[in-house]
Amino acid sequence: MSLRDFLKSRWLSIAVVVLVSAFSAVLLLALKAGPYAAAYVSALFLFGEAAALAVEYLKRRSFYRDLLSSLKRLDKKYLISEMLPEPDFPEGKILCEALRSTAKSMNDEVGKCRRETADYREYVESWVHEIKTPISACRLILENNPGKLSRDLQQDFYRIENYVEQALFYARSGSVEKDYVLRRCTLRDLVSSALKKNAGLLISNGVQIETESLDLAVSADVKWMDFILGQIIINSVKYRRARPTLCFCGSQDGNSAALTVEDNGIGIPQSDLGRVFEKGFTGENGRQTAHSTGLGLYLCKKLCDKMGLGISAASLEGSGTAVSIVFPVSEMYGVVDSPAPANLTKL
Repeated sequence: MSLRDFLKSRWLSIAVVVLVSAFSAVLLLALKAGPYAAAYVSALFLFGEAAALAVEYLKRRSFYRDLLSSLKRLDKKYLISEMLPEPDFPEGKILCEALRSTAKSMNDEVGKCRRETADYREYVESWVHEIKTPISACRLILENNPGKLSRDLQQDFYRIENYVEQALFYARSGSVEKDYVLRRCTLRDLVSSALKKNAGLLISNGVQIETESLDLAVSADVKWMDFILGQIIINSVKYRRARPTLCFCGSQDGNSAALTVEDNGIGIPQSDLGRVFEKGFTGENGRQTAHSTGLGLYLCKKLCDKMGLGISAASLEGSGTAVSIVFPVSEMYGVVDSPAPANLTKL
């Protein structure tokens, strides 16, 4: 608050004091009290008003300066009401009370939205688990009745399962820490689990698998990595070329280990490469297929960020795409020193 703005807001009271002071001087002169007495009384009025305005201005300037300073330092601006001391002037008290009421109302609304979001997430998770049963039953029926129609339907059911899984992990992506257990494993364990889960898709599309240097030890959650690697594999198959090849390569650099998944597909245009992890972005390649949702790599990025992993993509249009996931190999709190799950198969 500047002094000029403050005086502008007090112009009426200042004008009244000046008029009273002038009237008092005129009255004293009319009563023949003498010019010195008239000047003294007028000066006394003006000095008293100036002193009162100075004290009032200093109080308000200190309060509003602290308010703006605290607001700038806060990352969460809505907590400003908790940072302000109680002022000793009425307008400040009213402002603090208004801020606290506003913050309480906002917290109530946020709490309501969180509860509704949590209820919806629980519903989605429940629905996903329920829908998996009839999908699995249909797949078993198709496997027991081989034929061209069954093979075609198997592909469609695989896509349905992928979309259902995307919905589940999308619902859980906001609270990864509630279902996240780090285990000691190797890159080979992670790759083997993902390949086993997506074996039908890879075999039906004739994808050749190559591996290199996958015996590096890392700390990871196998279930979440299954989904992340599965999305990368699905993208590689979706945008494949003739005689598709998928290479899983491990490398170590200082305090990190990297798993690179490289294909020989159609690649990603350079204009799209910087946006492949954006939500809903399908790019030039995605516009050529009706099965692209723009959620796969977005969820991979979001889950990796939640788990403290790095993920990046490199591509040359017409020559394939490489997606790299970087794991920190330093000791981490909460790692479970237990063997990998028994269903992990070796390549």
